[in-house]
Amino acid sequence: MEFPSKLIENAVGELSRLPGIGKKTALRLALHLLKAEMDTTASLAEALAKMRFEITYCKTCHSISDAEECGICGNKLRDHSLVCVVSDVRDVIAIENTGQYKGVYHVLGGVISPIEGIGPADLHIDSLIERAAAEDSELREIILAISPTMEGDTTAFYLSRRLRDLPNVHLSTIARGIPMGGELEYADEITLGRSIVDRQRQAR
Repeated sequence: MEFPSKLIENAVGELSRLPGIGKKTALRLALHLLKAEMDTTASLAEALAKMRFEITYCKTCHSISDAEECGICGNKLRDHSLVCVVSDVRDVIAIENTGQYKGVYHVLGGVISPIEGIGPADLHIDSLIERAAAEDSELREIILAISPTMEGDTTAFYLSRRLRDLPNVHLSTIARGIPMGGELEYADEITLGRSIVDRQRQAR
């Protein structure tokens, strides 16, 4: 692809690094930003920079946050005896959009995947164990809401083995309204909401 300007070529190159953005789409976006008001482009650049450099992660659940503790963990109206374990912050957003869940979360930061070199030590699993085993813990139920892929099932099995001996903490999994091999973030809100409501308690 030939470009009339090296600056446009550089912008297209950076935009096309984003997932789902090809060269043609990147060129269309770059030309749109070039024609837009200067303030519009500057605001976009500032918002992206602030997001990248100022965003942090919740000290409790590891979800994206603007402060040391996220709004969900800091909300006293949420049910802190109920923790939903997910692999990614996108799953938190998907579940929150159902309006069916009023507990709190724990974000693992991925799933166990030997092919990609991701093991249990690379995930926020130890902090979940510590959170559940703490003397002042309110936790009474842990919901494993991990996408039903091969890696997701491996992760859920590993977690169930690590968590099953905790006293007074019940393990459950979301109902299989989510198809095998599916990703939570792509499930419709009704199906995902019912999967949370109809979760199944795991045998110890």
